[in-house]
Amino acid sequence: MTTESNQPHIESPFKGKTGLRRLFNAFGYSVDGFKAAYKHEDAFRQEVLLSIILTPLAFYLGNSAIEIALMIASVLLVLIVELLNSAIEAVVDRVSIERHELAKRAKDIGSAAVFIALLIMVVVWCLILFY
Repeated sequence: MTTESNQPHIESPFKGKTGLRRLFNAFGYSVDGFKAAYKHEDAFRQEVLLSIILTPLAFYLGNSAIEIALMIASVLLVLIVELLNSAIEAVVDRVSIERHELAKRAKDIGSAAVFIALLIMVVVWCLILFY
């Protein structure tokens, strides 16, 4: 099988798994991703610590299930966006470690996404606690 550019189509050996085996593999890859992010990303470690502190606080400070859910979801959003940003940075570094405007742009945009997620978290918590 070839692609439009006449390059051979290389199928991943991980494709084609179905059912429970696929779920177990996906779970293992997710655990590997968490481990890699925790090991290699200072910001992720800091945000995990923040989530460990804020999640129990949400149960204590929230006045309803909706408030608690919003507080916890905003914390988890930061972790999700940080993981995606770390993945972008890893791919950019894999392609080339030399300085390039597009590499900088990709990393800066990922960083901006994390910043927005952090702002959302602060706004949610402030609205719930002080409004």
